[in-house]
Amino acid sequence: MSWPPEVELRGRHAALVPLRREHAGALADAVRDGELWTLWYTNVPTPDGMTAEVERRLALRAAGSMLSFAVLGAHGTPVGMTAYMHVDALHRRVEIGSTWVAKRVQRTALNTECKLMLLAHAFDALDCIAVEFRTHRLNVPSRRAIERLGAQLDGILRCHQRLPDGSLRDTAVYSITAAEWPAVRAHLRWQLERPR
Repeated sequence: MSWPPEVELRGRHAALVPLRREHAGALADAVRDGELWTLWYTNVPTPDGMTAEVERRLALRAAGSMLSFAVLGAHGTPVGMTAYMHVDALHRRVEIGSTWVAKRVQRTALNTECKLMLLAHAFDALDCIAVEFRTHRLNVPSRRAIERLGAQLDGILRCHQRLPDGSLRDTAVYSITAAEWPAVRAHLRWQLERPR
């Protein structure tokens, strides 16, 4: 059996279900909210490219290197995607990444709850020793969101990847370790429960 095994994670504001081909249409609609594919510093699929992106992620699942989820909003409609990626079963490490959500749910309880559910499953069920987050060095909104989770900057991988436009990406690498998880969990729960 592949590690990590498929799982559904459900909270008050969101649910994470294993990505399926039938999610592609609703995800194409969701990505139009904010035209997320136009952001030069990230790699979000276009509406027309959504089916191919779902197929790519499913192939990576079959190869054992990624477990993708459809992010479902309050009404059960897909509003984005996220994944455990760069899976390292031997050392019990994963990265939470390849994440995007429709503009209307960005910086809401949905996103915080998704991260809490993914981190809780990684540390409490999968017994991970660390969970990574990676983003473009210049993607300031993403970096601030990762830092709000309580992740620590491990460093910058310079000229790490070539982007679709041919430019080179410097990758900011963050992580949360198992020892840090109890404090991060308390912080994320507080963020979800405090009055808005």
